[in-house]
Amino acid sequence: MILSVLFILVKIYEVIIIIRVLFSWIQLDPDSLIVQWVYRLTEPVLYPIRRILPGSGMGIDFSPLVVLLLIELLKRFLYSSLNGF
Repeated sequence: MILSVLFILVKIYEVIIIIRVLFSWIQLDPDSLIVQWVYRLTEPVLYPIRRILPGSGMGIDFSPLVVLLLIELLKRFLYSSLNGF
């Protein structure tokens, strides 16, 4: 039960990261509550990755992709670890 809730929360967070990526492609009002909420939820995770990654030089932020890949790896690890129980 707890694991199911955890996986649902992780999936919701993945969707929020994807929404952040979509927001970066379109011009939105930065004062919008939705935009601020999405940025507040994602920035604590994206910022450390952004600091580690070298700049692309093209203005492309790869940190959401890295975070989504790390989340997927973590989910697979947890699923395989807990599937043995």
